[in-house]
Amino acid sequence: MILAGDIGGTSTRLGIFHLQGTQVIPQVVERYSSRSFGGLTDILSQFLAVQRQPFCVAAFGIAGPVLDGRVHTPNLPWIVDASAVATVLNGPPVFLLNDLEANACGVFALPPTDFEPLNSEATADPTGNLAIISAGTGLGEAGIMFDGNKLRPLACEGGHAGFAPENELEAELWRFLAKKFGRVSAERILSGPGLFNLYTFLRDTGRGVESPALAAEIGAAADPAAVVSRSGLSGSSDLCAATLELFVRIYGSEAGNLALKLKATRGVMIGGGIAPHLRPLLDRRFLDPFTAKGRMRPMLEAIPVQLIRNDQAALYGSALYAALKAGLLEHPHLAA
Repeated sequence: MILAGDIGGTSTRLGIFHLQGTQVIPQVVERYSSRSFGGLTDILSQFLAVQRQPFCVAAFGIAGPVLDGRVHTPNLPWIVDASAVATVLNGPPVFLLNDLEANACGVFALPPTDFEPLNSEATADPTGNLAIISAGTGLGEAGIMFDGNKLRPLACEGGHAGFAPENELEAELWRFLAKKFGRVSAERILSGPGLFNLYTFLRDTGRGVESPALAAEIGAAADPAAVVSRSGLSGSSDLCAATLELFVRIYGSEAGNLALKLKATRGVMIGGGIAPHLRPLLDRRFLDPFTAKGRMRPMLEAIPVQLIRNDQAALYGSALYAALKAGLLEHPHLAA
């Protein structure tokens, strides 16, 4: 048995998996509100008090950079330490990996039905690299590099790289956010909180009207970005609809930037919790900025872009990563 976890700024999922050939199969999956706990070890203690199946290895995908077996989570007041987790688990080896690295592994743990092409005319280069970008509580990015034989997930913190405006509206957006935050990363825009930052920018610069009813709903909401998303998709607010369109265009551009950096000719995967909700907008409004890379346009137009429909990709990926690291299987495509 394998213990796996997907630790995000909003939710933590824990699961116990078994192997069936080269596939990881969940036996139990539980979900917890991350901010209701003081740290991962607190959640694990509660989980293990109920789930008593023995397991031989554990791996946890965590939003944040893993350095010397520790993660200072950027969207939670936590420090996750592999040795402290190992003490709670009392024996099995413990691996920590970035959550987007876990998502990258999850690409090989999910069935084909969990992926939806956005540009079905594009064809994957079987000798190329893959990229994955995921907007949720934060913005995660990762690569999957082809070494000539197998694919190797590559963690990075690209979501914290600087936001580069591509037109006058985006330049004004940058100036607006710089006054508030000082430095403007891509995550300040391409995330749940970032979506609300976009809404605030459009509202406060007179590019839309916030109705009293919408203002009241946002003011009472625990997650104002969800209100903006719902109102934009329903068509009940032109301001919210404009916010979503701007979000999607910047998302497409950033996905194209990542594809360029990784030469991701095998494909780009769109993960995270936001994109599936915005599926009606993931058309040319996403793909045009994705391909608008000047002399590199032909390369970008040939790259397949797929939406990951399964929100447990990182959990499955953590389980697969654990199995590979423990030598429990040899995967046909993924290196250990």
